[in-house]
Amino acid sequence: MTAFKTLDDLAPKGKRILVRVDLNVPMENGQVTDATRLERILPTIRDLAGRGGRVILLAHFGRPKGETFEERASPGESLRPVAVALAGLLGQPIAFAGNCIGPDAETAVAALGDGEVLCLENTRFHKGEEKNDAAFTAALAALGDAYVNDAFSAAHRAHASTEGLARHLPAYAGRTMEAELRALDAALGAPTRPVMAIVGGAKVSTKLDLLGNLVAKVDCLVIGGGMANTFLAARGVNVGKSLCEHDLVATAREIEAKAKAAGCEILLPTDALLAKEFKANPLHRAAPVTSVGPEEMILDAGPTATEIIIAKLDSMKTLVWNGPLGAFELQPFDTATVAVARAAAALTNAGKLVSVAGGGDTVAAVNHAGVGEALSYVSTAGGAFLEWMEGKELPGVKALSA
Repeated sequence: MTAFKTLDDLAPKGKRILVRVDLNVPMENGQVTDATRLERILPTIRDLAGRGGRVILLAHFGRPKGETFEERASPGESLRPVAVALAGLLGQPIAFAGNCIGPDAETAVAALGDGEVLCLENTRFHKGEEKNDAAFTAALAALGDAYVNDAFSAAHRAHASTEGLARHLPAYAGRTMEAELRALDAALGAPTRPVMAIVGGAKVSTKLDLLGNLVAKVDCLVIGGGMANTFLAARGVNVGKSLCEHDLVATAREIEAKAKAAGCEILLPTDALLAKEFKANPLHRAAPVTSVGPEEMILDAGPTATEIIIAKLDSMKTLVWNGPLGAFELQPFDTATVAVARAAAALTNAGKLVSVAGGGDTVAAVNHAGVGEALSYVSTAGGAFLEWMEGKELPGVKALSA
């Protein structure tokens, strides 16, 4: 694993600490509807503030449009209501500045005392953020004495606040970033073998790089969700009206050939839950994948396939998971995902398995199964987690080791 400094290497007392966090949370009517990402950053804020640091939070929110700050500074994409919610969770006031650079920010930073926390306005209100503009980065850097990145979820972007600042100030990984990097290293960097990867989701086309990387790194690859249908079709199975990328059948065969050459076993569903309608609780049946009717869709792995996955999992030491095994948002097509997630949690609890899951739908799926807190680590990062699984270098992580 790449070496990086952590908060243990930082003496924050009296210093202005620029902390890049992930405040890009879902909102409805000005209220945060899921505070998971806010809860994840509390340990870093409490650590720094508790040791007398002057904590200055940097974050983006949404995708502002326009050329100038005035055009991009939409009230609907302001971090002010998020800062209010975060202060409630933190249990102490959080000051707020209406800009992340310039006089407003400078005045707010100057007013900070030891142990106090300030949130600066949405970094993306400035075009220079996403362009990693040198002048904008320098203006941010002038506000701090040290830089802490606690936003792994944005680490795949080479933006001013995620990558540029690390070249201007002493850089450290926050507690969440540190935990994420150590969990990921345990999952694929230097894992205990044998290793299983579960990859689900709708389309093979969105995960070609991921599959290509995994077959060379894991011992068993379970493919589920809609993408399994493309692999079944590549094996000559008639998948009826199931979601299937028939134009990628040849690609699926190439991936299977690479897996065979690498000694990686690929598990596809042997049976499935079939229905003619994509909705909750339709008429459905469990049947072998070789007997899918012309009007039927595969919407989940079947009971036998689920038992096979769980039995194989029992022989594994490490699990990395991205994507559900079926249309888990519709009952009963959550059955396989829930059963496998609970089996993974039980093995983890027994000390037999290191389990790391991540990606948007995956987080929702393991939480739906009631085991979000029972796995070794659940990453709330979407794109960054996927790019890491694809074997890509993440600019925000690389910058910490520079």
